[in-house]
Formats: sequence, C-alpha cells, structure tokens
Amino acid sequence: MKVAYDPHLLGPEGEQIAADYLVKEGYRIIERNYRFHRNEIDVIALSQKTLCFVEVKTRFSSAKGHPAEAVTPQKQREIIKAARAYLALSGVIDTDCRFDVVAILIHGMEGNRIDSFSVEHFQDAFWASS
Repeated sequence: MKVAYDPHLLGPEGEQIAADYLVKEGYRIIERNYRFHRNEIDVIALSQKTLCFVEVKTRFSSAKGHPAEAVTPQKQREIIKAARAYLALSGVIDTDCRFDVVAILIHGMEGNRIDSFSVEHFQDAFWASS
C-alpha cells in the first residue's frame, strides 16, 4: 500500500537534509530561508571563511532531469539578487562568497518519511557577474 506524500513537505524536508549534510561537512549554518522581496535563499552557510549561498532542489526521480537542472538562469538571477541584498543589509564586506547547489534525490519512503536519499553538492555552481 503506497502512502500519499504531501508534496508541500518535500522542499522543507529537502532543505533540512541539505542543512544536516552541510553541518556534517563542517559548514556553519548562518541563516535558512532568507527572503528579500520575492526572492529566497534556502541556506546561507559559512565554509571556513567563505560565505555560501545554497539553493536546495529535491526530487523523487530524475525522470524530468537532474534536480540541479531546476536551478535555471532565471532562478540564479533571483538568488544573486537576494544574496546582494543580504550582503548589503547585513553589513558583510570584503568576504569571499560563492553559490552552491545541493541536489537531493529521494530513493525511498518509510510511511510518510523520507528514509533513503542521495545528496550531491555542487560548489561554485554558478557565478554573479560584477
């Protein structure tokens, strides 16, 4: 018997999986779900001295493409806009920054819980032009 999964939970659960993964890899989470107007950054984290703006994409299958492919040029522009606002409003200056993508592919469910997945972390996935 297949249990229906609420698709509205997929994003937040994927973001939690990504945050847990980043912490395990030595990152320090600074902020989650940072919003600037209609633009959002899923995770802002510090990797040593580099500030990382991380977009998380979670999918049940790669039938419609790899999860990271959903970070389109338009989505990248929105993330960059939010990152620039974050830097300006937080007063952070003279810091190395980069844009990462964490792609999560769900392999299995236990009831209504994700219990099997793979994580791919793409560092420097895209860049902001000057």
